[in-house]
Parts: sequence; structure tokens; C-alpha cells
Amino acid sequence: MPIAQRIADGRLHYGWIVAAVTFLILLAASAIRATPGVLIVPLEQTFGWSRATVSFAISVNLLLYGLCGPFAAALMERLGVRRVIVLSLSLVTVGVALTTVMRTPWQLVLLWGVVVGIGTGATALVLAATVANRWFVARRGLVIGVLTASTATGQLLFLPLLATVVDHSGWRAAALLVAAIALAMVPVVFVLMRDQPRDLGLRAFGDLEGQAAPSLATRPAGALAALGEGARSRDFWLLSGSFFICGLSTNGLIGTHLIPASMDHGMPAVTAAGLLAAMGVFDLIGTTISGWLSDRWDNRRLLFWYYGLRGLSLMLLPYAYGSAYFGLTLFALFYGLDWVATVPPTVRLTETLFGKARVGIMYGWIAVAHQMGASTAAFGAGVLRTWLGSYQVAFTGAGFVCLIAAVMVLTIGQGRITIPSRRRAAEISGAVES
Repeated sequence: MPIAQRIADGRLHYGWIVAAVTFLILLAASAIRATPGVLIVPLEQTFGWSRATVSFAISVNLLLYGLCGPFAAALMERLGVRRVIVLSLSLVTVGVALTTVMRTPWQLVLLWGVVVGIGTGATALVLAATVANRWFVARRGLVIGVLTASTATGQLLFLPLLATVVDHSGWRAAALLVAAIALAMVPVVFVLMRDQPRDLGLRAFGDLEGQAAPSLATRPAGALAALGEGARSRDFWLLSGSFFICGLSTNGLIGTHLIPASMDHGMPAVTAAGLLAAMGVFDLIGTTISGWLSDRWDNRRLLFWYYGLRGLSLMLLPYAYGSAYFGLTLFALFYGLDWVATVPPTVRLTETLFGKARVGIMYGWIAVAHQMGASTAAFGAGVLRTWLGSYQVAFTGAGFVCLIAAVMVLTIGQGRITIPSRRRAAEISGAVES
């Protein structure tokens, strides 16, 4: 039966359409976010800029990508999700397209750092949290997992393609391709995206009693008010601190510097991009499973294992380059399964500690810490590479702080969060989904 007929008959909840559109938005955003890793070496060769100079622009991009999250969540409450996303995609299109005519480092920082950073900020992971909590009661953890995994899918689809375009047609052609991807998403969002279930006279999926949507009285006054509330909470700082380390060890370090690090060891750019894309395949699997697990297991214990295993894999990465492709393939499998698996448990803990009404903005501020960590690693690893001639200190140092994060997350919500049994969690999940 056609999807349109299933929607008309009420057999397919419109929340799944919104989730699919959100998946495409985050997929496009991840392609844009991943592009600098492909462009670092070409920009060095074209303009003679140092690794640290290019890395600084990327660090600004990553910082603003996260900092815009809570303000974007507040704007979504006031202007609507669809309007905010259309504006952000339009801004990204203009910013990326203008990078093809830049000539100086400050233009790189302004366009790729500031303009694209702000534009992609509204399509960051706060969008996944907002959509999942507005449109779903049942399967919420799974939806967050799948939407988060779209960032891996973006790398899977676009990184090898972008690397091939750069190799054959130059980095400007790759930038124009990225701008076209952002522009193509605008009509999709305008036609299919809806702000919340009640716009269509619906309840959230799995909401049997009409209690999923928070009342206006329970919503935070704004982004800064939510930050003030969070700043008074020990658990907020633990979540933010661990997520800082998450961003440092993923987007900032591996997402930005794995390709140039591999090229330092003689690997072609297209092959290195394929390695990162392969990690995206495994992350698509790992994060989806993590979302499923976050509905059923203690999220603190999940985070303990995620951070601990990630730390060990990063410590072993410098030695993987000395074992031909076997070590790197093993790293891609092991690290890829763990890449952003931390997001679903972090979102669920945020909801548990601060409530459904505040989860969008509170998670937005926690995601700011994530991008601050990413920004720190993007610039810091570039500086270390310029000073020391290799990434070994950056990789092993990131692995060590991941082990610290593994210990931190076990103390979140002490005395406030009980650990449900597997049977009880399954009963709760089954009751909601039925």
C-alpha cells in the first residue's frame, strides 16, 4: 500500500515522516561537518597555510556548531522547527559557496568557521532530541539512536565522494557540491516537516493519554534561564564534562584529523576517507543498538563502557599505523561501533534529571560542552602536529581523558536515579508500545 494511503488511513504515524526528514537533515549536516577533514591538505597546498591555521577555522566552526544548539532549541519553541531549519540551511548554502572565492585565512575563519558554524548549529544533535521528544513516547530511545546514527551515514555516503571530487576536480568543486546538498534540503523541509503533533491533530507516537506535550507553563523561559538552572546542578556539570571529552575524542580529533594523519603515513586521501566512512558504517549499527539499549539498561553503565573502550582504542591507534591496513581496519571496527553511541544514553539521562519539557534546551547546553571539546581537539591536535610533526601525543592524550570520563559518568544522579531491572524495563517498554 502506498505511504500516502497508509498516512491517510492512520496506519503510519506522521512522526515517522518527521523522523525520516530529520534523518536527512542531520545526514546533510554531517556531510557538511565532515568536509573540512578532506580539505585540510588541499588548503595547505593551495594557499600555503599551516595545519594550525586551517585547524583554527575548523575549531571555530565546531564551537559555534555546539554553542548555537540551545539558542536554536529556544528559537524552535518560538518560531517553529521548520522555519529555523530552512533559515539555517540557507545560511549554510551561502557560507559554503562563498568559500570558493576566499583568499586569506580570516575569510576561511569567517565563512567556514562563523557562518557555516552558526548555520549548522540549528541542525545539530539538539534537533534529534527535540524531534524525538515531541513526536515519540514509545520507541524514543531507538529514534534518538537512529537520528544520531545519521551523522555516521553522512560520512559513509559523502566522505569518499568528496575526497574523489577533490582529487579529480579540486577542493572548490567539493565545496560547491556541499552547498548544493544543503540547498536541496530546503524544499524537502518546507514541504514535509511539521513542528509538533498537534499541528496535525495528532498525539505523539505511543502517547495513549495525551500527556507527552509539555504545557507552556512548564517550558523554560529561554536558553539563558535553562543554563542558569543547569549551572546549579552537579549532574549537569558531570554530563557536560563527560560530553566535552566525547566531542574532544570524536568530531574534534578523529573526525577532523584522521584523514590528514593517515596521509602523513602515506595513505591516499580517498583511501583515508574510505576508512572514516567505514567507521561510519559501524557507527550506524552501534548507535542504533545504543538507542535500543538506552530504553532498557542503566544509561550510566552504558556510558562507562563506551568511554572506557573508546579510550583504549585511541591509545592503540598510533601503533595501528605500523601494522599496514590490518590495525587500522580493526580500529575502524572497534572505534566505529562506539563513535556517537554516547548520545542516546546522554539524552535519556538529561530527560530523567531535568524532565521532558526541558530536555531540548538542557541537552543543547550539554551539547555546547561537546563542541567545546571538539573545538579544543581540532585546534590543539593541529598545533601539536605542527610542533611535534605527528599526532601520537594527541591520540594517546585523548584516550587517557576518555578513561577519566568513564569514571565520571558512574557518579551521575547518585541517589536520584535507580537502576531498573531488565525485566521491569522490558515491562515498561512493552506497556508503552502497546
